[in-house]
This record gives sequence, C-alpha cells and structure tokens, in this order.
Amino acid sequence: MADLSNFDINAVCNRNNNIFGLPFTEEDAQVILLPVPWEVTVSCSDGTARSAEHIFKASMHIDLFDVDVPDGWKKGFYMRDPDKKVLMKSDYLRKEAELYIDFIAHDHEINNNKFMMKSLKEINEGSVILNKWVYEQTKDLLTRNKLVGLIGGDHSVSLGYLKALAEKYNNYGILQIDAHCDLRKAYESLDYSHASIMYNALNEISAIEKLIQVGIRDYCEEEWKYICNSNYKVIAYFDEKIKEREYNGESWKHITDEIVNHLPENVYISFDIDGLDPKLCPHTGTPVPGGFNVEQMIYLFKKLVESGRKLIGFDLVEVGIGDTGYDTLVASRLLWKMCNLLVKSNN
Repeated sequence: MADLSNFDINAVCNRNNNIFGLPFTEEDAQVILLPVPWEVTVSCSDGTARSAEHIFKASMHIDLFDVDVPDGWKKGFYMRDPDKKVLMKSDYLRKEAELYIDFIAHDHEINNNKFMMKSLKEINEGSVILNKWVYEQTKDLLTRNKLVGLIGGDHSVSLGYLKALAEKYNNYGILQIDAHCDLRKAYESLDYSHASIMYNALNEISAIEKLIQVGIRDYCEEEWKYICNSNYKVIAYFDEKIKEREYNGESWKHITDEIVNHLPENVYISFDIDGLDPKLCPHTGTPVPGGFNVEQMIYLFKKLVESGRKLIGFDLVEVGIGDTGYDTLVASRLLWKMCNLLVKSNN
C-alpha cells in the first residue's frame, strides 16, 4: 500500500509522482488508466494518439478534493506510460491511411491499384492486432481486480476492452457520449474505423444489451436506419431533440433520469470528447457545433452512479492537443471526475 502519511492533498503537485500528482504505483492503485496511442483511421484531424501524455501534464493542475467523493483518490489512480511500439505502428499506418483516404476521396478505384490494396490490407490487419493488444492488457488488469479507464487515441481503441469486460460481466450497457453514432459498417472500407466502433461492438459482443447514445448531431442514413431497426437496443438522444425539449420547458434532470432509466445494472461509459460543445474541445478530430457543457456530463454521470447502477469502466477518446493545452485541461478534469465516480460505484 502507498504511504500517504506525508502526502498533502493541498500542496503543489509533485510532478515526480503519477497522474494528478498522486504517489501510487500500479500495484497500489485501484484505478489503472491505460493509454492507447492509436489514430490510424481518423478521417479529419489527427493528434489524438499523443493526447494521454498531454492529459497527464494537465492533470497536475487539478485540485484533488472532490466534494462528491472526498476520499476517492485514496484508492489510488495510476496511468501507464503510452506504449511506444503501439505509437510507432500508429504513426506508420496513419501515413498509409492518409494516402489511401485521399486516393478514394478522388473517386479512384483501389482494385486497380496494388499499392492501395496493400495499404488497405495492412491497415485492417494492424487494427486487428491493436484490438487484440487492448483486449490482453485490459483482461489482465480486470483479472487482477483493477478498475480500468482507457485513454485514446481515436474511438476505435475501445473494442478490445469491451470484449474483455464481456468476459467478466454477463451483460452490460454502454452510455455513449458522442457527436457521432459510430454505427457505420467498415467506413471507407476500414474494418475497424473510429466511425464503426459501436457497429463492431454490437456485432461482435453479445453481452452488450443496450446502447444509449447522447449528444448525436452528425450521422448518415445508414446509421439512422440501424437505430430504427434495432428494436430499441440502440436509443439515440439527438442533440437537436434534447435542445428542443429544453426550450419547451423540460429540465436536464428530467431528461437525465430518462436516459439513466434505459440503462441496465452494469454500465460502461464511452466518452468521445466531441460530444461536448466544440468550444471546450476545439482540436478534437471531428468537431461538430452543438453539444454539452462539462457540468451537464458530470451531472449525468453522478445520476448514473446514484441510481445504484454499477459503473464497470470507461474510455475517454478523441482528445486533441492544440497549442494552448485547453483541450487536455478539460479532458483531465473530466478524467478526474470519472475516476472518482468509478471508485464510488465499486466500493
């Protein structure tokens, strides 16, 4: 156990410690944050593969006292170093993907181009390997009774963790905060695109009994039809409809209660940062006007935990870097709250 006798929660963060300046090792900590530095399939702006190290730095500016979970931090939060081999593979395949996406964007036929066919094959194979790596890392942590939070990278990184959770829990639901549905099948012929994470999760993991999407405001007809034909397995709270309900006098509390009531006993939060108002995350991969404030999301997550449902894990993905560090400061504050609520829900 970590010796906290000389640790002053009100002192300046010790930058030689781990995330949030906390003095825990991986063995001591209950919550392990696993960075997945991968952004091969992003279709707009990149940078998310390196967000974890910037979130780590920004976390040193977060006050540790949380009035909702005053001693949550004492359970220990620890972030692993980003895996350099994963990052190198991401950088290599990202260049391949950029060339490939540009090629098909000009309406070229890849079947007549051996180089592009090879690139597509390498990208899809690399994504399979990445999914297996995430699955193995998270399964090991879950076996050791750790609580796990995933830090992206793009949204595709979550699939391996969702599979590991399926082996620990008979069934669970996903609360997805996102500007996008991510229900496209093999978007741009990329089998494990960031735009396909929820399609792949529902297609490959039978333990997922419910997907509640909140904040959706950019989606295609294919995704709309998927939701309509899901027999309420997928329920989407579109940003425009949420705002209309509020303009007509409904409270965020009422809407939040409704969202939570749709969820089963065990819940995983998948948080794409672009679910927020883009003024809070201007450098995310695919920003979309609209979205939420941080306080709205914290309120929703608190109500989820207070309902008695069990938060079994989370991811925080698509965080951009930018020049000012504002994106990662917002992300680190959300991460702190999510870590505390994860502890509260499991103790």
